[in-house]
Amino acid sequence: MSEKSTLSRPRFTWPVRVYWEDTDAGGVVYYANYLKFLERARTEWLSALGLEQDRLAEEAGVVFVVRRVEADYLRPARFNDRLGVDCELAGLNRASLTMIQRVRRGDEVLLEGMVKVACVDRLAFRPARIPEFVMRAFETGI
Repeated sequence: MSEKSTLSRPRFTWPVRVYWEDTDAGGVVYYANYLKFLERARTEWLSALGLEQDRLAEEAGVVFVVRRVEADYLRPARFNDRLGVDCELAGLNRASLTMIQRVRRGDEVLLEGMVKVACVDRLAFRPARIPEFVMRAFETGI
């Protein structure tokens, strides 16, 4: 994942503690659980921007759905690790956004991923334009 952010936005980091339920029998985080960590960080990033997903669905009639994920698993995380899950907006267009996400233990990158998220009409589940107020929040970071 050497793709650089095309937008100069600060990264958002959400703290995660690894619980026993996140691990396999060897005490290592099960690979699919990293996707949960990435999802939680994206949700908290939206919330920090003042964009609660339930309100977007009810008031703007749109939801964000994951369209594509790429993940490079570089190092294992283990039970009781304290991690940081980063979100960085790398691309934005009328109906989708691309995030670069990393899971770190301190300065050590454990996973690097790219997630493409599409905006869809909440009822028809067809592509929809990202509302202007959402675009402004993405572009300004507020």
